[in-house]
Amino acid sequence: MATSASRTKGSAVAAEAPRALRMSRPSLTGLAAFGVLLVVAVAILFPLLYAVLGGFKTNGQLVADPGSILPKEWVLTNYTDILFGDYAPTFWRQALNSLVVATVAVVMTVAFASAAAFVFARMHFRGREALYLLFVFGLLFPSAVAILPLYLLVRQLGLSANLLGVALPQAAFALPLTIVILRPFFRSIPTELEDAARIDGCTTFGFFWRILLPLARPALATVSVLAIVTTWNAFFLPLVILSGADQWTLPLGAMNFSTEYSSDKARVLAYTVVTMLPAVVFYAFAERYIVSGLTSGSVKG
Repeated sequence: MATSASRTKGSAVAAEAPRALRMSRPSLTGLAAFGVLLVVAVAILFPLLYAVLGGFKTNGQLVADPGSILPKEWVLTNYTDILFGDYAPTFWRQALNSLVVATVAVVMTVAFASAAAFVFARMHFRGREALYLLFVFGLLFPSAVAILPLYLLVRQLGLSANLLGVALPQAAFALPLTIVILRPFFRSIPTELEDAARIDGCTTFGFFWRILLPLARPALATVSVLAIVTTWNAFFLPLVILSGADQWTLPLGAMNFSTEYSSDKARVLAYTVVTMLPAVVFYAFAERYIVSGLTSGSVKG
């Protein structure tokens, strides 16, 4: 009987082996998808790599051999002059302006959007879904559509030529997406947890501040990253609101630099790379929070 059982077990293992081998082999669809993703990745990364390496070239190299990737002669002064040279004070001033705008916009976006998402997710009142739908419709309207009335409103508030005049509208236009992301996560928190908190004497605001927000850290990290990257790369709104190089953010500084040094292509590439590098590095390190935050509220606990 032992021999018969061993043979039966061996036959089952032998039958499963080809099946496991077939499952481990990549399918034609998987290979095609991988090929498409590889082409897209190369198409996205190649211009970035060309700009980074082009900043280490001379203008003569760019003109004589524009199709080459690696510099024949590495020139560090294109980057060092921007970071530590004559243009460094202007660059770091504009970097500070971008940081101030991004920080204020993100803090206000997360604060107001988390409170609104909590109301839409945990409270029941007449017209709740209609009001939430109004915020959803806000995703369809970028800031450029309302740039004229927005400028008039900012000027009436006395915030023209002021960093707050950029940060406040950026926070307002970031609210719809932030609420849409946070609401499912807040709804996924079990009601039993809220009931237990109320039994322990916790108020509605106490439950929101002490329990819900700490549990929502992945989702809050997601919306913070998206808001920071969007605000950092904003161009049209700062162009209309701000005036003067001392108030400009980095995207405006890159535009002005490329105009002022239009003949120095290598230095323009270097300035462009330095300008977008903080957002790229930040996004690369924070990308995992975006994935975890978007999926954390997809399944109700």
